[in-house]
Amino acid sequence: MLLSGRLVRLIQDHSQGVANDLTERIGAHPELPVLAKRPIQELHNWCAEQIGYLNSSLLAKGEEIRGRYQSFGRARFEESIPLHEAVLRFFLLKDTVIEFVHTQGLPMSAVDLYAQEELEQRICRFFDAAVYHVVCGYEQAMRTPAAVHRH
Repeated sequence: MLLSGRLVRLIQDHSQGVANDLTERIGAHPELPVLAKRPIQELHNWCAEQIGYLNSSLLAKGEEIRGRYQSFGRARFEESIPLHEAVLRFFLLKDTVIEFVHTQGLPMSAVDLYAQEELEQRICRFFDAAVYHVVCGYEQAMRTPAAVHRH
C-alpha cells in the first residue's frame, strides 16, 4: 500500500468539496466558455467521478488509463467540447486536488511529508498520462470519416 493512501482516502472523503471548488473554477475561467455553459451538476459529477477513480487510477497500468481516457477524449469530441477545454479541465482538477491536500493542515512528520510528496508525484504522472490519452482519443474521433463531414 502506498504511504499516500491515507491522503487519497482524505481526498475521496472530501470529493464533494473538491468538486464544488472545481465547478466554481470552471465557471469563472475565461478560457472555458463551452464547459462553463454545461449544467453545474454535470461538471460536479464529472469531478466527483474522477476523484472516485483516483486511487485505482494511481495504481492502474497503462492499458487501463489508455482505454478510459481515450474514450473520454472521443466523448468530448462528440459533445463538441473544444480539446483545449477538455485538457484545461484536467489541469484544473489536478491543481484543485493538490491544493486541497496542501490546505488540510494535517500534522506532518517526515513520513507524512514524504507521503504527500509521493502522492503529488503520482497525481502529476497520472494526469500527464490521462491528458495524453484524452488528446489521442479526441484526435482519433476527429479523423473518423463521419466526424470530418459533421464538424
